[in-house]
Amino acid sequence: MSCPIGVFDSGYGGLTILKDIVKEMPEYDYIYLGDNARTPYGTRSFDVVYKYTREAVLKLFGMGCKLVILACNTASAKALRTIQQVDLPRIDSQRRVLGVIRPSVEAVADFTGNGHIGILATSGTVASESYLLEIAKIHSERGFLVTQQACPMWVPIVENNEMNSPGAAFFVQKYIDTILQADSQIDTLVLACTHYPLLRNVIDRFIPEGITVIQQGEIVARSLKDYLRRHPEMERELSRGGQIEFLTTEKGGMFDKMAALFMQAEVTSRHIEL
Repeated sequence: MSCPIGVFDSGYGGLTILKDIVKEMPEYDYIYLGDNARTPYGTRSFDVVYKYTREAVLKLFGMGCKLVILACNTASAKALRTIQQVDLPRIDSQRRVLGVIRPSVEAVADFTGNGHIGILATSGTVASESYLLEIAKIHSERGFLVTQQACPMWVPIVENNEMNSPGAAFFVQKYIDTILQADSQIDTLVLACTHYPLLRNVIDRFIPEGITVIQQGEIVARSLKDYLRRHPEMERELSRGGQIEFLTTEKGGMFDKMAALFMQAEVTSRHIEL
């Protein structure tokens, strides 16, 4: 029986994670599920994000996945802990759901020189304070100074394929200027939403020299590879056909066009209901 790795996001952004995971580990099978019909998650309540994320995880479990990656910072911030601690023991203690926040937090120490870190994220991720809590827990001895900035317009810009518009440049500059005004010593900015790499070309135009911008894809891919090395019992379960299936809750062909941009190959998705 096929046992693919499930990758879930509220929309297109998780494709940036999937692409780097597949590049790092092309031998495995994958199912990507984008809940495009209900995006964005960033402004929704904890309860709603948990409900939607749980539905997606259960759908992927039902399709044979024993390992699911929440390639979405908002879902990782608002739903992951409850799914891990409450749902998995009831459903199947042998299945695993992993997020993108912890690997990103673990890696941030490798980039910052002065300990001043900026987090660019959705309103939901900022409100959860997940990055503040994780950085304080993992790097307690370093005394990092962390500044958060919500960027509520960035996901809609990406989801509507407006990355190259004047409006995109306006809102990218606005949020970057705001966070750097809050702490002018920031030397490391974390793009703490998987949609944001699609705006990277615009973001780079407004980043002063000397600031490192961190994208999560490569970090999460390396972390997942290490996880499977440390958990051979899970690695043995995974099927190795090198196949990727794309699922979306959205009707119409927009997903295929956007996914093709990310994956640099023709994509044919299948519509599902959660």
